[in-house]
Amino acid sequence: MTELEILMRARCPLLMLLTWEEDRAVADVERLCVSPELRRMLFTWSETGGLVNVATPQRLDPATRDPLRVLDEILAGDHHAVYVLKDYHCFLREHEVIRRLRDCVAALKNGPVQRTILLLSPVMVIPPELEKDLTVLDFALPDAAERARILAGVEESLRRPGKVKIALDRGAREKLLKAAQGLTASEMENALARAVIERGTLDADTIPLILSEKKQIVRKSGVLEYHAPDEEFADVGGLDALKTWLKKRSNAFSERARAFGLPEPKGVLLVGVQGCGKSLTAKSLAALWRLPLLRMDVGRLFSGLVGSSEENLRKAIRLAEALSPGILWIDELEKGFAGVGSSNLSDAGTAARVFGTFITWLQEKRAPVFVIATANDVTQLPPELVRKGRFDEVFFVDLPDRDERRQILAIHVRKRGRRPADFDLERLADLSDGFSGAELEQAVIAGLYEAFDADRPLTTADITTALRETVPLSQMMPEQITALRRWAQTRARWASDVGWTP
Repeated sequence: MTELEILMRARCPLLMLLTWEEDRAVADVERLCVSPELRRMLFTWSETGGLVNVATPQRLDPATRDPLRVLDEILAGDHHAVYVLKDYHCFLREHEVIRRLRDCVAALKNGPVQRTILLLSPVMVIPPELEKDLTVLDFALPDAAERARILAGVEESLRRPGKVKIALDRGAREKLLKAAQGLTASEMENALARAVIERGTLDADTIPLILSEKKQIVRKSGVLEYHAPDEEFADVGGLDALKTWLKKRSNAFSERARAFGLPEPKGVLLVGVQGCGKSLTAKSLAALWRLPLLRMDVGRLFSGLVGSSEENLRKAIRLAEALSPGILWIDELEKGFAGVGSSNLSDAGTAARVFGTFITWLQEKRAPVFVIATANDVTQLPPELVRKGRFDEVFFVDLPDRDERRQILAIHVRKRGRRPADFDLERLADLSDGFSGAELEQAVIAGLYEAFDADRPLTTADITTALRETVPLSQMMPEQITALRRWAQTRARWASDVGWTP
């Protein structure tokens, strides 16, 4: 709003304010117009309602509903005023409208009275003819102070009837306001109203309902997926060095960390053998840090329309930043950006431009978005992606050792409702040398099928049979795994406390 006021006082005739929140934006503009610095009349326009004087409020000539006629009215005005045109971007594809707007720009810039045209739009549509005349501003989502005012207003309205219990202590209030970051005022009010209807109270358990509202936002975007934190960090077996590194950053997004001088962590890249817990670590991290987890499918970004792939990435980045603090998970990164080197020959450079935008954002991002990316084939990763600065650290996830295999087997036995103490996990760990975590899980599942078919409890022998019948990836692709390990010896940290020795 400060920047908008400066532009109005500088007599910039044509502005565009990007927002979904029309009512909130108009209210803020109205506060500017009545301030002693501006003292301007405020008019709003829509195709359905025509031109309206906000102070009266009264509709002017119904003919002003026409997008050309309203520009004539603005040109004929003889008072200091701001004209807010809603959804006018829909008409910026018509040459006559564009030409008339250019006429308005010339007339308003040097006219005797100060008039400003403010286009209010949720999307940015700028014809080439108006690029040099139009200034674009982003209308920010509610900040912490405004979210606190919204919550206070909801609480005040609920106290009057006296039927709704409000049980928010200071800690719960701070968490709720933090969870509402990235929501519009309307979305936050809707989430709070839903909590009142469903539970009849406002308390700490309202936070999951706030997060579910974020899930709706992500779903409607079409470029990101929201993952509920249904995996616990304790479900990750082994990887002690990686888990310690992540646990030390559990409170890195707090105000206490900022006061201590710590920056928000940027992200981590997990490379290594398939099926060894990279994706599971990403999913369980959301539960450890209690942050929303957004998954970006790089393949979904690419579209056949020229320029739309780059716009899809920018949209995904804007959404991730709007919902921050949060975790952005990019699975199998090397497949998404495969072919970047030959992009100018295969797709007119689209993949290269998308990749360039992505790595620039990784380097320069200021929003508290922690990026956790996974990759299996490091040879396909461009060198500029893995250098320091893009990620805080690169970890190599190897095949589990004997102790880690025992931990993983115990986790999967427990998840299937059995007691690990009832099984000879030491023997199973010895028999499963070279198995990945995913292969160990499948061995437990295969043993369950055997026991279920025989109508008896699961035994160590069932899992032993499944292990002996399985050919692990380490036997099918020993050369590739050895090459991965040699690459990681000098280029990455080991996710486990004990690394591989040739």
